[in-house]
Amino acid sequence: MRFRLSITSATFGASWTAALCLGAGAPAGKVGPLAPLDVHPRTSLTIVEQLRHNHYLRKALNDPTSSEVFDNYLSSLDGARVYFTAGDIAVFEKYRHSLDDALKRGDLRPGFEIFNRYQERLVERLEFLLTELAKGVGVFDFSLDDGIELDRSEAPWLAEGKEVNAIWRKRLKSAVLNLRLNGKENAEIQELLTKRYRNRLKQALQTKSEDAFGLYANAFTKAYDPHTRYFSPRTSQNFNINMSLSLQGIGAVLRSEDEHTSVVRLVPAGPAAKTGRIKPSDRIISVGQGRRGPLIDVVGWRLDDVVELIRGPKGSTVRLEIVPDESKEQIAKVVQITRNTVKLEEQAAQRKLLTLERGGRAHRLGIIEIPTFYVDLKAAKDGDSHYRSTATDVERLIRELTEEGIDGLVVDLRNNGGGSLQEADKLTGLFIPSGPTVQVKAARHEPTIYEDENEQVAWDGPLAVLVNRLSASASEIFAGAIQDYQRGAVIGSRTFGKGTVQTLVPLNRGQLKITAAKFYRVSGQSTQHRGVLPDIEFPDLYGTEHIGESTLDGAMPWDQIQPAAYTQIDSIQPALPHLRKRHAERVAENPDFVYLRTLTERIAKNNKNKWLSLNEEERRRQKAEEDAWRLDLENALRLAKGEPPLESLDDLQAEDELVGEENDIDPAEDPMLVEAGEVLLDLIGFGRQVAMLDPPALENPNVQDIANPATAEAAD
Repeated sequence: MRFRLSITSATFGASWTAALCLGAGAPAGKVGPLAPLDVHPRTSLTIVEQLRHNHYLRKALNDPTSSEVFDNYLSSLDGARVYFTAGDIAVFEKYRHSLDDALKRGDLRPGFEIFNRYQERLVERLEFLLTELAKGVGVFDFSLDDGIELDRSEAPWLAEGKEVNAIWRKRLKSAVLNLRLNGKENAEIQELLTKRYRNRLKQALQTKSEDAFGLYANAFTKAYDPHTRYFSPRTSQNFNINMSLSLQGIGAVLRSEDEHTSVVRLVPAGPAAKTGRIKPSDRIISVGQGRRGPLIDVVGWRLDDVVELIRGPKGSTVRLEIVPDESKEQIAKVVQITRNTVKLEEQAAQRKLLTLERGGRAHRLGIIEIPTFYVDLKAAKDGDSHYRSTATDVERLIRELTEEGIDGLVVDLRNNGGGSLQEADKLTGLFIPSGPTVQVKAARHEPTIYEDENEQVAWDGPLAVLVNRLSASASEIFAGAIQDYQRGAVIGSRTFGKGTVQTLVPLNRGQLKITAAKFYRVSGQSTQHRGVLPDIEFPDLYGTEHIGESTLDGAMPWDQIQPAAYTQIDSIQPALPHLRKRHAERVAENPDFVYLRTLTERIAKNNKNKWLSLNEEERRRQKAEEDAWRLDLENALRLAKGEPPLESLDDLQAEDELVGEENDIDPAEDPMLVEAGEVLLDLIGFGRQVAMLDPPALENPNVQDIANPATAEAAD
């Protein structure tokens, strides 16, 4: 298994975010002011009361919260600070500390006033772009030493007139250059961008009061946490469809960010995940129907309109033009997906066998891959005693592996975004004799402790749990419990850090998804924000700066409560220095881990770039340099593994497509899994050495030191 920037699978539980974007259309015109619908004030008052009484946080709706709502609203409307002017913001400042009082009265006029000014500015900017485009894209001089700021979220607000026009000319010039770098000629660029901005202008003129209310309401809910959201009637329907495994589509959760539709989460075993070429944070810039249908530019479209374009009948084909999030060059790729229904069987746990040579003999390690925490609720409700669920399937798989004579077991939770809390509880119970598994604390209530009361265990042998940044929620509950009980080693990278529980509340219009509780480990530590820190850390291609709870604005902080009454089953703490040392020695020259570390460092370096050149020669030079670096890296890995080198990155893309079509990867071809197995063998060997030692030998001061909880915490 190779590591590619384009390869991933399922990820974290995330919300459907329906922010205003613009889509399909034609002519210019003036937009009239919008006003709240009669039902909106009552809906907003209900949201205020729900957050006041049922949100996990006890947060007062006061002047500081009003200031948060104000900043959230400006950010949701104009996060890049290119629409509003400094003069607009000066006018709006009168509302900074009064939105709380207005919301308590159901007075939505401040929110609509700000939104209507945004609409005016949006129409002005789009009309300016169309006027500039009418002069022809050939007027742009790409030989100048010019550039554009990539992140303006902290930049000063623009002054009226020349400064506004200058920044928008640069944005247009950047759009033209991106298309030139993707091989398009001037005439095609002129036509595509003219159509794009006309479409966005038409959509802007069709904006409704519900759009304004939704944005304003969510600026308010976001002041509590990023997972609390208001869903309008239309976005409620899309959210409910998306949560259903019967969705006939590509199996992806999407959201709107600025002008783009981006991927939030891939459904395990879904059509998009199976391609191996789409990952969270990728941006969709166009959509085509069938194998040869024209690609329709969707930059600036409304999220629900993009979803409608992507969704389709089972067996049909859709093509997505994708720009990877880490690509500063905006170089696109087209991914073809066959729409299908996501089946429970494809998301079920699977077993594999990994054989590793050590000490002159072959060691057999069982691998259990769990894509999600699932349960067939209908079958369970109907009284079917053989209904499918994560815990029952894993218990059966462990029996089968035990019959094959395994020496240890690896539970693979990479890319597992969570699922059923009850199944996480039951799965933990398969590995501990009895005791608490997780604590769930609702707002203003004492924690509810989930417990395993069954003394029987399915596996009491050596255990490792493999996680990554996309392991979230229920995955973190299980990994955290195994770590707290010292039942096994947690290996991989820091997990996602989603330790909150949401519930849906019907409203008189739409529904509210509200954070009502938090998960806590049996040790009392939250998984929120911090995630589960592995005992043995692997390189992380995803990066904590771009994916994870800690990257979300307003994410609730890490905290802890009283631990539950539990007894550690074992103590692997004394073994950790030994395991880490052996791991470091193995991966120092391991070709796959050298590749991973190098790629991770390069991504981190590229992500620090805050400036994008608008000089065509410089951009082509940068792209050629990046392509050459990537090809050299790929070929260094191939040569180290005895494989023939590639001639070009086109060969790499073709190979990636073949890898994406493979549904059953040999665990011996997965470097992360192989190294997890090696760490598990180290743990087994360490346990045997300790068992052979005389008691006085265990008084080694180094062992005592690493076993000290305070020392261990400081090391983390």
